[in-house]
Amino acid sequence: MTVKDVQQALELKVFGSEKGLDSEVTGGYVSDLLSDVMGNATEGLAWITLQTHLNVMAIAALKDLSTVILVNGNQPEEDMLEKANEENIPVLGTKLSTFEIAGKLYQLLNS
Repeated sequence: MTVKDVQQALELKVFGSEKGLDSEVTGGYVSDLLSDVMGNATEGLAWITLQTHLNVMAIAALKDLSTVILVNGNQPEEDMLEKANEENIPVLGTKLSTFEIAGKLYQLLNS
């Protein structure tokens, strides 16, 4: 399933890097602790977080994640979007809570 498929199915807003929407999503990872993601996330995962700063994209690029999904209606900071566009990693958003969007993503990827 591609990032675009996930974005459309879960009605997520695209904030940045539409070039990466064709990337494959292999699963999800939920964490707001950057060191946790750096140590445990694997290539192709969609990262669900409430963090909105540049360092999120640095970790996403380092781990070759497919997308970052921001929760609770959070908006990405400008430097985060610049890095997302540079790395071709889409930043998506939802007004849903972490719990809700993680459940929906799990159901979508495992149906």
